Amino acid sequence: QVQLVESGGGLVQAGGSLRLSCAASGRAFSSSAVAWFRHAPLKEREFVATISGSGDNSYYADSVKGRFTISRDNAKNTVFLQMNSLKPEDTAVYYCAAGVRFVVSEDYDSWGQGTQVTVSS
Repeated sequence: QVQLVESGGGLVQAGGSLRLSCAASGRAFSSSAVAWFRHAPLKEREFVATISGSGDNSYYADSVKGRFTISRDNAKNTVFLQMNSLKPEDTAVYYCAAGVRFVVSEDYDSWGQGTQVTVSS
């Protein structure tokens, strides 16, 4: 199983940028799809983006398409989420998750503890 640790969250003004990192340990990382989800107060956790194990395929939620970019460096066992043009509605705890399936559902085997992103207006 893969262990995940997120970092890079913080407070940023609307229109700004942040880059989240998801550092993984475990031999299965390069064959695992990795996704980002987010959970805002009073809302259900929602899918943000996912990337295949090779990095050749990615998929985004409509709400972040064109603003967020997911990427990975398998040599460093890390997945990134570059977030540009941030909006107050992007405020949430962001989680990375890893699994064998490249899906938009929460069907992932391993989850990190989350990192807070707060976007001020």
